[in-house]
Amino acid sequence: MSESQAHNWDLPDPFILLITVREEDTDRLGHANNVVYVRWMEDVSWAHIESLGMTWALHEETGKAMAITHTEVDYLLSANAGDELVLGTWLTGWDGRFRSARQFQLIRVADGKTLLRGLSTHACVDMKSQRPSRAPKAFAEILSGALVPGGRGLPL
Repeated sequence: MSESQAHNWDLPDPFILLITVREEDTDRLGHANNVVYVRWMEDVSWAHIESLGMTWALHEETGKAMAITHTEVDYLLSANAGDELVLGTWLTGWDGRFRSARQFQLIRVADGKTLLRGLSTHACVDMKSQRPSRAPKAFAEILSGALVPGGRGLPL
């Protein structure tokens, strides 16, 4: 059984990142700090799109990037130093032109409990002007091909 099949995921076949909570990830309360969870979400997002072929070289070649416009995080349970976690992500929304959505689920390996659920939305921007821009054809093809049905998509 693969790592992605061994957990109770909200959606099928997540792209996953394995995480060990480090002491420096924790805050005064002794659990992983909320800022660290957001960093992990960004790490898995980049790893996922790069695995699909949307590499940094493609971003530089096209002069375009998908910038985060909104992030929702529901912190359900805490993670502590030494915990082994698996963070899954899916591309759950794509309007075919400008905007995409990505869903997240963080699971503690030891007990299979979901610690976090999240959603981020993105807009294509021109990297020089930082202004909204239609996604290049290469982005559109990659994002269309990676879309997972049944998740939380783009807000209306």
